[in-house]
Amino acid sequence: MSEPAINLQDKLARFADHWSPRVIAEMNDYQFKLAKIQGEFVWHAHADTDEVFIVLAGAMQIEFRDKTVALAAGEMYVVPKGVEHRPSAEQECCIMLVEPRGVVNTGEAGGAYTAQNDVWV
Repeated sequence: MSEPAINLQDKLARFADHWSPRVIAEMNDYQFKLAKIQGEFVWHAHADTDEVFIVLAGAMQIEFRDKTVALAAGEMYVVPKGVEHRPSAEQECCIMLVEPRGVVNTGEAGGAYTAQNDVWV
């Protein structure tokens, strides 16, 4: 049984909201999520898992308390579990996140940016 390929651009065209990840695939207990980001997110950490950011289009930064990592299209970064961070993007940036199913995007910080989990596109 052959499933069709997942077209990232097609999936990104199906939503416009920022900071609201959409699931496009699962592998074992991990989800691949697409998101559009712009502005500053909240400071947060994920106590039990690393988090992968892959930039598909645009540019972003991941701020840490002691440094900032700049990412451009075609680059990725793994935030280690338990490390407080804050993603941001001056202009709209399209990213892919890879993380275990059920991870809350704001960690334990909560607030207005907390997105509903398991929303597929």
